[in-house]
Amino acid sequence: MASKTNAVRLVQQAGIPCREAFYEFDPHDLNGNHAAAAIGMPAEEVFKTLVARGERTGINVFCIPVCFELDLKKAARAAGDKNMVMIPVKELLGLTGYIRGGCSPVGMKKKYPTFIDETCQLYEEIAVSAGARGHQMLLPPEDLAALVDAKFADLIQ
Repeated sequence: MASKTNAVRLVQQAGIPCREAFYEFDPHDLNGNHAAAAIGMPAEEVFKTLVARGERTGINVFCIPVCFELDLKKAARAAGDKNMVMIPVKELLGLTGYIRGGCSPVGMKKKYPTFIDETCQLYEEIAVSAGARGHQMLLPPEDLAALVDAKFADLIQ
């Protein structure tokens, strides 16, 4: 079994109930739908973590179900900005400390404004990356939001 990631440690230190799920991943196919199928959860309950840059607000973090795309207009509105663009993948590690396919909303290098799609509130627990490829953590969405100081918003197309 893989060792605990920093994200999992932070969740556990906060006293948040958390389960871990591990799966085989293909570095050439990091599609979140594969992760959902691999851990046996509906894609609507597995959330990917995306990082975007606002014209005025700078870096923002968005968590949305893996089966949807981020609506950049809705993302900008949620962040109180006019425009939002996805950051280039090459900037991800430097900004967050995470690589593509293993980006967690928990334990980033800096605390960025974070938004979770409001559909998460339909579920008792959701899965998000535990900070490594092939490693998910399942936890209550309200607890996740409280830990990372996230707001719930309509973010998907």
